[in-house]
Amino acid sequence: MRPTPITPDLVRGAAELETTARGLRPHRLPGWARRQFPDPYLGLMESQAAGVRLTFRTPATALTLTTHPSRLSYTGLPRPRGRIDVAVDGEVVLRDVLTGGDHTELDMATGVATPHQGPPHTTEVSGLPGREVTVEIWLPHNEAVELVALHADAPVAAVPEPGRRWVHYGSSISQGSNAAGPTEVWTAVAARAAGVQLRNLGFGGNAMVDPFVARTIRDAPAELLSVKLGINVVNGDTMRLRAFVPAVHGFLDTVRDGHPDTPLLLISPLHCGIHENTPGPGAFDPASLATGTPRFIATGDPDDVPRGKLTLTVVRTALAEIAAQRADPNLHHLDGTALYGPADAETHPLPDGLHPDTAAHRIIGTRFAEYLGKY
Repeated sequence: MRPTPITPDLVRGAAELETTARGLRPHRLPGWARRQFPDPYLGLMESQAAGVRLTFRTPATALTLTTHPSRLSYTGLPRPRGRIDVAVDGEVVLRDVLTGGDHTELDMATGVATPHQGPPHTTEVSGLPGREVTVEIWLPHNEAVELVALHADAPVAAVPEPGRRWVHYGSSISQGSNAAGPTEVWTAVAARAAGVQLRNLGFGGNAMVDPFVARTIRDAPAELLSVKLGINVVNGDTMRLRAFVPAVHGFLDTVRDGHPDTPLLLISPLHCGIHENTPGPGAFDPASLATGTPRFIATGDPDDVPRGKLTLTVVRTALAEIAAQRADPNLHHLDGTALYGPADAETHPLPDGLHPDTAAHRIIGTRFAEYLGKY
């Protein structure tokens, strides 16, 4: 098979490609934004390739993609590996679980981080029809990867982006926590169902209404925008109502500097029982750590809500009021419980108390696709 250079026109959903000793590392935030807040945890989340995919046309019958993954693991708490999904003319034909790569093992009891090195991973795609098809290789939503080499037995060519471009900002749920693979994250489910091109700015634990994300969205080409806010400022206990409301207004103002008329959905949090009426901070339940299946709890005091502490109920009210206050005919408010509400929590409970599983991601994505089709 012949080598094919991995050029920027083959990669969708990334802000930029960093040249490394091995190849190219996709980043979902531009370098200037990463330098404004060089936090290791945000850096880990933005380098995980949620929504990033290689897209090209080819008459090949076989191809391979070599990547070098890197991830964070926890001592005594096994976590599923990331996955690469391959779609041909829109149909997923391969779900390839990653092996090898590097990982940093964190002992949560001691705080000691131990690095481990491993070999690259090769995704092999065979049985392609040998006629011109569109191939999408979705990179893992929960691991960073370096793109090392692409080989195919026929020429590979970039294709223009079809359909509208959708930029979405959110938390770990938007990034894909607890989803089995990259095409099963709710944002990917919605984008594929609605036929739009996704750029996923979901960052685990980091949807903090950051100004540099607003500027990133402001500068991004898009025909659809959505901003899903609330869960991280609650479980991080990072704001009170006094700071949250003007921060959201300022975030929207910045986005509108670059997209004055683009349809914009302001989405409030999904239902999450632990934080509905109890403020953060959120924490791991110590009892669950001993079982090897961690769950989250809310540790705040509901009596602090009158003094400005945030809960999901407070956030939903605030976001609805913000949307109503703004004289913006293209700003649309969506109550997140329409995507996942109390009834869904009965039939599809959050396995760790915070994040939906793959089946719930599918429900959320299918419902949101209907909203994408309206605007």
